[in-house]
Amino acid sequence: MKPLLTDPQLQQKAIALHNLLCVEYGCPIDYFHSLDPLSELVSSLLSHRTRNHDSGKAFKQLVARFPTWEMVCDAPTAEIEQAIAPCTWPEQKAPRIQQVLRLIGEKTGGEWSLEFLQAMSVTDARAWLEALPGVGPKTSAAVLCFSRLRLKALPVDSHHHRVAQRVGLISTKVAVGPSHQALESLLPENWNAQQVYDHHEVMMLHGQKCCYYRNPACDRCVIAQLCNYRKAALDKITDERQLGSV
Repeated sequence: MKPLLTDPQLQQKAIALHNLLCVEYGCPIDYFHSLDPLSELVSSLLSHRTRNHDSGKAFKQLVARFPTWEMVCDAPTAEIEQAIAPCTWPEQKAPRIQQVLRLIGEKTGGEWSLEFLQAMSVTDARAWLEALPGVGPKTSAAVLCFSRLRLKALPVDSHHHRVAQRVGLISTKVAVGPSHQALESLLPENWNAQQVYDHHEVMMLHGQKCCYYRNPACDRCVIAQLCNYRKAALDKITDERQLGSV
Protein backbone atom coordinates (compact mmCIF):
# COMPACT_ATOMS: atom_id res chain seq x y z
CA MET A 1 0.00 0.00 0.00
CA LYS A 2 1.55 3.31 -1.08
CA PRO A 3 1.62 5.82 1.81
CA LEU A 4 -0.40 8.99 1.34
CA LEU A 5 1.17 12.43 1.55
CA THR A 6 -0.12 14.09 4.70
CA ASP A 7 -1.62 17.58 4.52
CA PRO A 8 -0.13 19.38 7.57
CA GLN A 9 -3.23 21.55 8.04
CA LEU A 10 -5.54 18.54 7.93
CA GLN A 11 -3.33 16.71 10.41
CA GLN A 12 -3.43 19.71 12.77
CA LYS A 13 -7.22 19.71 12.44
CA ALA A 14 -7.41 15.98 13.17
CA ILE A 15 -5.30 16.45 16.30
CA ALA A 16 -7.40 19.44 17.45
CA LEU A 17 -10.59 17.43 16.97
CA HIS A 18 -9.07 14.50 18.83
CA ASN A 19 -8.10 16.67 21.79
CA LEU A 20 -11.53 18.28 22.10
CA LEU A 21 -13.35 14.98 21.81
CA CYS A 22 -11.03 13.29 24.29
CA VAL A 23 -11.99 15.91 26.87
CA GLU A 24 -15.67 15.38 26.04
CA TYR A 25 -15.63 11.57 26.22
CA GLY A 26 -12.80 10.96 28.67
CA CYS A 27 -9.57 9.54 27.25
CA PRO A 28 -7.91 7.17 27.62
CA ILE A 29 -10.85 4.88 26.91
CA ASP A 30 -10.74 1.30 28.16
CA TYR A 31 -10.56 -1.40 25.51
CA PHE A 32 -13.94 -3.11 25.40
CA HIS A 33 -12.46 -6.61 25.36
CA SER A 34 -9.20 -8.54 24.99
CA LEU A 35 -9.89 -11.35 22.55
CA ASP A 36 -7.07 -13.17 20.81
CA PRO A 37 -6.75 -12.00 17.17
CA LEU A 38 -8.38 -15.06 15.61
CA SER A 39 -11.37 -14.74 17.92
CA GLU A 40 -11.51 -11.04 17.09
CA LEU A 41 -11.54 -11.88 13.38
CA VAL A 42 -14.48 -14.25 13.75
CA SER A 43 -16.28 -11.76 16.00
CA SER A 44 -15.75 -9.02 13.41
CA LEU A 45 -17.07 -11.19 10.59
CA LEU A 46 -20.19 -11.87 12.65
CA SER A 47 -20.68 -8.17 13.40
CA HIS A 48 -21.11 -7.07 9.78
CA ARG A 49 -24.45 -5.27 9.47
CA THR A 50 -25.43 -6.57 12.90
CA ARG A 51 -26.09 -4.85 16.23
CA ASN A 52 -23.34 -5.38 18.80
CA HIS A 53 -25.71 -7.17 21.17
CA ASP A 54 -26.77 -9.68 18.51
CA SER A 55 -23.28 -10.33 17.11
CA GLY A 56 -21.95 -10.72 20.64
CA LYS A 57 -24.64 -13.29 21.41
CA ALA A 58 -23.87 -15.14 18.17
CA PHE A 59 -20.15 -15.28 19.02
CA LYS A 60 -20.80 -16.58 22.54
CA GLN A 61 -23.14 -19.26 21.23
CA LEU A 62 -20.60 -20.32 18.61
CA VAL A 63 -17.67 -20.75 21.02
CA ALA A 64 -19.89 -22.41 23.64
CA ARG A 65 -21.06 -25.03 21.15
CA PHE A 66 -17.69 -25.47 19.41
CA PRO A 67 -14.82 -24.93 21.89
CA THR A 68 -12.04 -24.94 19.24
CA TRP A 69 -11.70 -23.30 15.83
CA GLU A 70 -10.85 -26.69 14.36
CA MET A 71 -14.27 -27.92 15.52
CA VAL A 72 -15.93 -24.89 13.91
CA CYS A 73 -14.06 -25.59 10.69
CA ASP A 74 -15.03 -29.28 10.59
CA ALA A 75 -18.65 -29.00 11.77
CA PRO A 76 -21.61 -29.28 9.39
CA THR A 77 -22.29 -25.79 8.05
CA ALA A 78 -25.94 -26.03 9.10
CA GLU A 79 -24.85 -26.40 12.72
CA ILE A 80 -22.62 -23.31 12.48
CA GLU A 81 -25.52 -21.42 10.95
CA GLN A 82 -27.75 -22.47 13.83
CA ALA A 83 -25.16 -21.42 16.42
CA ILE A 84 -24.77 -17.92 14.96
CA ALA A 85 -28.49 -17.41 14.29
CA PRO A 86 -28.72 -14.13 16.27
CA CYS A 87 -26.58 -12.28 13.70
CA THR A 88 -27.80 -11.12 10.31
CA TRP A 89 -27.36 -13.42 7.32
CA PRO A 90 -26.16 -16.51 9.25
CA GLU A 91 -26.64 -18.55 6.09
CA GLN A 92 -23.93 -16.46 4.40
CA LYS A 93 -21.64 -15.97 7.37
CA ALA A 94 -21.46 -19.63 8.40
CA PRO A 95 -19.79 -20.91 5.19
CA ARG A 96 -17.63 -17.77 4.99
CA ILE A 97 -16.28 -18.25 8.52
CA GLN A 98 -15.50 -21.89 7.79
CA GLN A 99 -13.76 -20.92 4.53
CA VAL A 100 -11.64 -18.33 6.36
CA LEU A 101 -10.75 -20.78 9.11
CA ARG A 102 -9.72 -23.45 6.59
CA LEU A 103 -7.40 -20.99 4.87
CA ILE A 104 -5.90 -19.87 8.18
CA GLY A 105 -5.42 -23.50 9.22
CA GLU A 106 -3.60 -24.19 5.95
CA LYS A 107 -1.42 -21.08 6.23
CA THR A 108 -0.48 -21.68 9.87
CA GLY A 109 -0.02 -25.44 9.71
CA GLY A 110 -3.11 -26.04 11.83
CA GLU A 111 -2.03 -23.82 14.73
CA TRP A 112 -5.32 -21.86 14.64
CA SER A 113 -3.67 -18.66 15.80
CA LEU A 114 -2.96 -15.20 14.40
CA GLU A 115 -0.54 -14.19 17.12
CA PHE A 116 2.25 -14.11 14.52
CA LEU A 117 0.76 -10.85 13.19
CA GLN A 118 2.28 -9.12 16.23
CA ALA A 119 5.73 -9.39 14.63
CA MET A 120 4.62 -7.85 11.34
CA SER A 121 4.26 -4.20 10.39
CA VAL A 122 0.70 -2.92 10.51
CA THR A 123 0.74 -2.54 6.73
CA ASP A 124 1.88 -6.13 6.16
CA ALA A 125 -0.47 -7.53 8.80
CA ARG A 126 -3.43 -5.77 7.21
CA ALA A 127 -2.45 -7.01 3.76
CA TRP A 128 -2.23 -10.59 5.10
CA LEU A 129 -5.68 -10.35 6.65
CA GLU A 130 -7.26 -8.64 3.66
CA ALA A 131 -6.13 -11.48 1.42
CA LEU A 132 -8.72 -13.60 3.21
CA PRO A 133 -12.23 -13.72 1.67
CA GLY A 134 -14.65 -11.21 3.17
CA VAL A 135 -11.97 -9.29 5.06
CA GLY A 136 -11.76 -5.60 4.18
CA PRO A 137 -10.04 -2.58 5.75
CA LYS A 138 -12.47 -2.23 8.64
CA THR A 139 -12.18 -5.87 9.68
CA SER A 140 -8.39 -5.99 9.35
CA ALA A 141 -8.04 -2.83 11.43
CA ALA A 142 -10.45 -4.17 14.05
CA VAL A 143 -8.46 -7.39 14.41
CA LEU A 144 -5.19 -5.53 14.92
CA CYS A 145 -6.55 -2.71 17.08
CA PHE A 146 -9.27 -4.31 19.20
CA SER A 147 -7.67 -7.69 19.90
CA ARG A 148 -4.97 -8.19 22.50
CA LEU A 149 -2.40 -7.44 19.78
CA ARG A 150 -3.14 -3.74 20.43
CA LEU A 151 -1.53 -2.55 17.19
CA LYS A 152 -1.74 0.93 15.67
CA ALA A 153 -4.46 0.31 13.10
CA LEU A 154 -7.40 2.70 12.77
CA PRO A 155 -10.85 1.14 12.26
CA VAL A 156 -13.47 3.40 10.67
CA ASP A 157 -17.13 2.60 11.21
CA SER A 158 -20.12 4.47 9.77
CA HIS A 159 -20.30 6.95 12.69
CA HIS A 160 -16.57 7.72 12.53
CA HIS A 161 -16.81 8.09 8.76
CA ARG A 162 -19.78 10.50 8.96
CA VAL A 163 -18.04 12.76 11.48
CA ALA A 164 -14.82 12.75 9.45
CA GLN A 165 -16.72 13.81 6.32
CA ARG A 166 -18.69 16.56 8.06
CA VAL A 167 -15.70 18.15 9.73
CA GLY A 168 -13.77 17.99 6.46
CA LEU A 169 -11.03 15.46 7.19
CA ILE A 170 -12.10 13.58 4.06
CA SER A 171 -14.24 14.41 1.07
CA THR A 172 -17.92 13.56 1.15
CA LYS A 173 -17.19 11.39 -1.90
CA VAL A 174 -14.77 9.07 -0.05
CA ALA A 175 -16.40 5.76 0.90
CA VAL A 176 -15.78 3.98 4.21
CA GLY A 177 -13.27 1.50 2.77
CA PRO A 178 -10.86 3.99 1.17
CA SER A 179 -11.27 6.35 4.13
CA HIS A 180 -9.19 4.05 6.34
CA GLN A 181 -5.91 4.89 4.64
CA ALA A 182 -6.77 8.59 4.29
CA LEU A 183 -7.75 9.04 7.94
CA GLU A 184 -4.93 6.90 9.32
CA SER A 185 -2.43 9.00 7.38
CA LEU A 186 -3.54 12.07 9.38
CA LEU A 187 -2.56 10.56 12.72
CA PRO A 188 0.89 11.47 14.10
CA GLU A 189 3.46 8.71 13.65
CA ASN A 190 4.51 8.99 17.29
CA TRP A 191 1.02 8.18 18.59
CA ASN A 192 0.81 4.89 20.47
CA ALA A 193 -1.86 2.21 20.05
CA GLN A 194 -3.98 3.62 22.88
CA GLN A 195 -4.14 7.03 21.19
CA VAL A 196 -5.13 5.47 17.86
CA TYR A 197 -7.82 3.44 19.61
CA ASP A 198 -9.02 6.53 21.49
CA HIS A 199 -9.26 8.45 18.21
CA HIS A 200 -11.56 5.87 16.69
CA GLU A 201 -13.63 5.62 19.85
CA VAL A 202 -14.21 9.36 20.31
CA MET A 203 -15.08 9.87 16.64
CA MET A 204 -17.51 6.95 16.82
CA LEU A 205 -19.01 8.13 20.11
CA HIS A 206 -19.49 11.62 18.75
CA GLY A 207 -21.37 10.21 15.78
CA GLN A 208 -23.57 8.18 18.10
CA LYS A 209 -24.23 10.85 20.72
CA CYS A 210 -24.21 14.16 18.83
CA CYS A 211 -23.39 14.10 15.11
CA TYR A 212 -26.44 12.06 14.14
CA TYR A 213 -27.14 10.94 10.59
CA ARG A 214 -30.31 13.02 10.67
CA ASN A 215 -30.65 16.27 12.60
CA PRO A 216 -27.17 16.47 14.14
CA ALA A 217 -27.08 18.36 17.45
CA CYS A 218 -24.80 21.15 16.22
CA ASP A 219 -25.95 23.51 18.98
CA ARG A 220 -24.21 21.41 21.64
CA CYS A 221 -21.31 20.10 19.56
CA VAL A 222 -17.87 20.59 21.13
CA ILE A 223 -16.17 20.61 17.72
CA ALA A 224 -18.67 22.88 15.95
CA GLN A 225 -16.08 25.62 15.47
CA LEU A 226 -13.96 23.20 13.41
CA CYS A 227 -16.82 21.70 11.41
CA ASN A 228 -17.36 22.36 7.70
CA TYR A 229 -20.93 21.05 7.91
CA ARG A 230 -21.81 23.52 10.68
CA LYS A 231 -20.19 26.41 8.81
CA ALA A 232 -22.12 25.56 5.63
CA ALA A 233 -25.39 25.43 7.62
CA LEU A 234 -24.72 28.85 9.20
CA ASP A 235 -23.77 30.34 5.82
CA LYS A 236 -27.04 29.05 4.36
CA ILE A 237 -29.04 30.66 7.17
CA THR A 238 -27.22 33.96 6.63
CA ASP A 239 -27.88 33.86 2.87
CA GLU A 240 -31.56 33.11 3.42
CA ARG A 241 -31.89 36.01 5.85
CA GLN A 242 -30.19 38.39 3.45
CA LEU A 243 -32.46 37.31 0.62
CA GLY A 244 -35.48 37.73 2.86
CA SER A 245 -34.51 41.28 3.72
CA VAL A 246 -34.22 42.36 0.09
